[in-house]
Amino acid sequence: MFDRIDTLRMASSLTAHASERQKLIAQNVANADTPGFRSRDLGRFAETYRSQPATALRATRPGHATGVSWGGDDRPLDAGGEPSPNGNTVSIEDEMIRTAQARKEFDIAVAVTRSSLSLIRTSLGRRA
Repeated sequence: MFDRIDTLRMASSLTAHASERQKLIAQNVANADTPGFRSRDLGRFAETYRSQPATALRATRPGHATGVSWGGDDRPLDAGGEPSPNGNTVSIEDEMIRTAQARKEFDIAVAVTRSSLSLIRTSLGRRA
């Protein structure tokens, strides 16, 4: 039932995006001293959500496979950055900023989910 509500689907996708982004950030920090390692990040959620063409698979039931984990382009991109003498482009300061952004995305998704579920409970005659 809840998979048909687009707001909840988008909040779920935002949560998955923030999770994937946090994984990339953790990999970047773990490889901060690895020579030649390039910092990676995901594109912004708003730009990549449902960026697939109209002919792409769409899940109409929970058991359907879409081929994409959160509804958008989940390919890691080179985050850029100034390379150090050993060729590594990871900046701990940049990774801290990305971590705060991923946390903000997650917090927004949780707030939207809570609000939506509260509205659903109210519409069913239950107290939030």
